[in-house]
Amino acid sequence: MPAKQPVEVDGPNRPVRDALFDRMVGKWRVKGKIAGRSIRHICDAEWVLNHQFLRVHFIDVGTTKRRSGKGVEQRAKYEAEVFIGYDNMSERYVIHWLDIFGGRFSESLGFGRREGANGVRFVFEYPDGPLHNTFSWKADDNTWSILIEQKDDEGEWTIFAEEVLERAS
Repeated sequence: MPAKQPVEVDGPNRPVRDALFDRMVGKWRVKGKIAGRSIRHICDAEWVLNHQFLRVHFIDVGTTKRRSGKGVEQRAKYEAEVFIGYDNMSERYVIHWLDIFGGRFSESLGFGRREGANGVRFVFEYPDGPLHNTFSWKADDNTWSILIEQKDDEGEWTIFAEEVLERAS
């Protein structure tokens, strides 16, 4: 009797199919507050790497010049590349958040679980304390919200950032 082939749980033949994050694909205007300061970013999201990750690119609206033929690049006040995937074996989302703050603040991988039908809460265990980053789809007005909470020095959860993503024309 031939050996039974193992079922592939994750891998290149198991692309992520996620109706919630499919709604994020496209271009967005981002408004909100981070650490008490008002922000305005633009954002674009697309499935990449054989549909394994949703790449979400955030950049502040003040950054208009990007790479030119001469390699000139304007420094962004804020820019991030975020990769959201799904681990079928562990039945949870994964998130890699890479931004201008460098390796120290990008070393922790986040893990997420659904919060109701329209949200995912990601948990990051940073060296200086835990952080929650919740993405929520608002079907009534076709927007996304991002809520970032962190523990303060007294161990209380506080809001670090609140953002709203509105579809760009």
